[in-house]
Amino acid sequence: MHDALENNPAVSRRALEEHHDACFAWALLLTDHDRTAAEDVLQQAYLLVVSGRARFRERSTLKTWLFGVLRNVSRRAQRRRRLDRLLALRLGADPVAEAVAPPEPADPRLQEALGSLPSRQRELLGLVFFADLSVEQAAGVLGVGVGTARTHYHRAKQTLRRLLEVDDDG
Repeated sequence: MHDALENNPAVSRRALEEHHDACFAWALLLTDHDRTAAEDVLQQAYLLVVSGRARFRERSTLKTWLFGVLRNVSRRAQRRRRLDRLLALRLGADPVAEAVAPPEPADPRLQEALGSLPSRQRELLGLVFFADLSVEQAAGVLGVGVGTARTHYHRAKQTLRRLLEVDDDG
């Protein structure tokens, strides 16, 4: 049995399966832990890969490339939702859709601290700590220079450290 995807020969089914858990975790981070939205983003990204509309050209690792595809799909979905809400407001409809509650974080203080970071810093930390990418690989996914990524990474860690410091007097 041929393991490569017909429309994207540099990608194999086995490789997609190998990276699936990490891709789903990244999709959850991109969608603020909305499981349904993360599943939609993942499905759309896989469709792009399987159809060959997103082509792996081996200029990075497959995992880094997949994370970039997921990020692009997520951003398009966010823009589409914003446009839908704007259109609904202009038409006088109720723009509030049913929201899926994110899962309870293991550490609410950490979740709150992460939520207070700018999105680029939050995404960078997610890629480095949760997706196990290097800062250099994360820079590639985010489409920023390595120096910029290192600066955001350093600032994010400093901010988290400050926000999570335990008050020794209390």
